[in-house]
Amino acid sequence: MSAQHESDVTRPEASDLRRREFVALSVATGVAATALPCGAGAAPAVVEKDVTITTPDGACDAAYFHPAAGKHPAVVLWTDAFGLRPSMRDMGRRLAADGYAVLVPNPFYRVGKAPFYETAANVDFKDKATFAKIGPLMGSIGAPGAAEKDAIAFIAFLDAQPEVDTARKVGTQGYCMGGALVLRTAAAVPARVGAGASFHGGGLVSDKPDAPYMLAPKIKARLLVAIAGSDDAKQPEAKDVLRKAFADAQVSATVEVFADKHGWCVPDMPKDDGAPIYNKADAERAWSELLALYKGALA
Repeated sequence: MSAQHESDVTRPEASDLRRREFVALSVATGVAATALPCGAGAAPAVVEKDVTITTPDGACDAAYFHPAAGKHPAVVLWTDAFGLRPSMRDMGRRLAADGYAVLVPNPFYRVGKAPFYETAANVDFKDKATFAKIGPLMGSIGAPGAAEKDAIAFIAFLDAQPEVDTARKVGTQGYCMGGALVLRTAAAVPARVGAGASFHGGGLVSDKPDAPYMLAPKIKARLLVAIAGSDDAKQPEAKDVLRKAFADAQVSATVEVFADKHGWCVPDMPKDDGAPIYNKADAERAWSELLALYKGALA
């Protein structure tokens, strides 16, 4: 497996910006918090809650995870095109066990409540019905300004939680379509977001006037952009465009190509022509790089 890295470039942080007044926040009542053991030994118990966040566009249902004790850096986890479902909850739960307060929102709340899929394992990418369903979902979060409004609301929600250490920066990570949302989040709330990680992110580079890579001058976070080998084969220039954009904007960024298929980090991906998309070994390596990013940047 090959990997390509871009050296980090530092830029100064700006003053903190909360913007809590932009949104009203509400947490769903009557939802029990469950302390879940996350393995043997020193792994902490994790509390999981279903919450509702009021955004400028409506009520967003989400899953919120945090260690049972203490204050921790906050993270917004953006899902892939199949939305908030058990596999994404598992990621949020695992990250909370690593010491973070994690919000996994339903990015398609403008259309309806999650889950839209219980699993992606049985999805047929060659079936037109798949795209007929996913298209409107992705369009709802892809509408101009939608992700930015959500990012502000989600971070304000996290900053209001007693488990969140607001003296530390916020992280954000995303998969597939969530990769672009990571860049939009980092650009929308630059004073709060200290780290962002895109895994097999889709549409980061395009000829559209609002392409995510063009947001680089607004970003102050340290970034990790992990590109799937299959995506790199289709758009080999994207990695270089990203590197140049980040370097020109003095954004600290690592751009890396994994020799895997699009979706390799998500455990419930379907098979592609009979071969698995999910690659556990490389997914674990990507997870380790994510934790290293957060450890260094969310100070």
